Amino acid sequence: MGEPGDRPADAANAFETASGTGTETAPENRTADAYEHPSGTENETETATATAGAFEHASASGTASETADAFDAESAKELSPEAVDVYGRVTRHEPIDPGRDARALGELRRWGLVITDPHLPHLPIALDPQEAGRRRLDEELRRMAARAALAARIPQLTDELGLHFERAKWRSGRGSEFLGEAELVNARIEQAVGRARAELLTAQPGGPRTGAQRAAAEERDGAALARGVHVRSLYLDTGRDDATTRAFVRAMTGRGAQFRTQVTQFQRCVVIDRRQAFISDHVVNSAPGHASWHVRDRAVVAFIAEVFEECWRRADPWHGDPHSESPRSAGPDGTRTTLLQREILRDMARGIEQRLTAQRLGIGLRSLSKEVRALRQLFGASTLQELTYQWALSDERLIDDRPPHPGRASA
Repeated sequence: MGEPGDRPADAANAFETASGTGTETAPENRTADAYEHPSGTENETETATATAGAFEHASASGTASETADAFDAESAKELSPEAVDVYGRVTRHEPIDPGRDARALGELRRWGLVITDPHLPHLPIALDPQEAGRRRLDEELRRMAARAALAARIPQLTDELGLHFERAKWRSGRGSEFLGEAELVNARIEQAVGRARAELLTAQPGGPRTGAQRAAAEERDGAALARGVHVRSLYLDTGRDDATTRAFVRAMTGRGAQFRTQVTQFQRCVVIDRRQAFISDHVVNSAPGHASWHVRDRAVVAFIAEVFEECWRRADPWHGDPHSESPRSAGPDGTRTTLLQREILRDMARGIEQRLTAQRLGIGLRSLSKEVRALRQLFGASTLQELTYQWALSDERLIDDRPPHPGRASA
């Protein structure tokens, strides 16, 4: 192989199987001359440098991606039949036409299969295909590793950039704005309440207030009351057990505010003059618990206010008094159970776990167990199954605790 009588097809087969057989395609003396020829080595280096420089220059220009794609596409091609034919002629020391065979020579140079002596452009020098194949394989492996690393980074990059993109969308409209920082949420609420002129509605399903929170809320709401703003606040029924919250409610009730408590859970919101509202976040999964949305869309704000009114209608008035510790006797309408107890009994009848019931009602398991014990004593039931059975026979299961009418209740 590599003799003057070899055909071009034999040269192609030699290159394709060189890595497996170790066969050389170029004459030994010619290959040695190629590696020892100073001008040829310089030319090969200059060609590689020029190619790299051209690619780097293209990457810095406006058509970087197009040039890179073209370069990668050209490098990924196999040798054309014309290039294989020219390589065979080079190994046979046949003259080459630099003009007519320029395209094929360019392919061979990119593959590292030939170099050209500038003094003898019609006599390119053939290089060892095994060595060229190893270099090409190394280049392809490096390129594959770089692309694999980029592919592995794509999900993380898109997540990072997606957060900025989503926040830009959230802030781009006039309907609502996402507030992720606690300081920003508090400052925005203080500013909005400070400009309230007619009405302030707050629904606070969280835990008991701290002393600092009480002082801040008392100053803010007190200033609103002094301007003639109508203030109504809704709490969970468990708030009646907290001394700090009771003191706050008593103080603000004396200044004209109104409070009610509800047994079942509800959503947190602040509505100012039915023109803007603040609600908890249910969009951003990774957002902290204090994150909020500042809503200015009139239709959405009106809907939030109506949800508040619905909860207000079914809630019990509260003036800061604690829960009564005395046993409950039958009321004027003959009922013996409280709304909280009826909610517990309804969940028991449906087979809902007590843990889920406590979570829905916003109370602890200990408080729920205390109510269940009181119910067993009230119905004379020794087991939970018997309590459920007695409740199913009781007329109190027919009590309708829904809002009495769909219209807006007066405070």
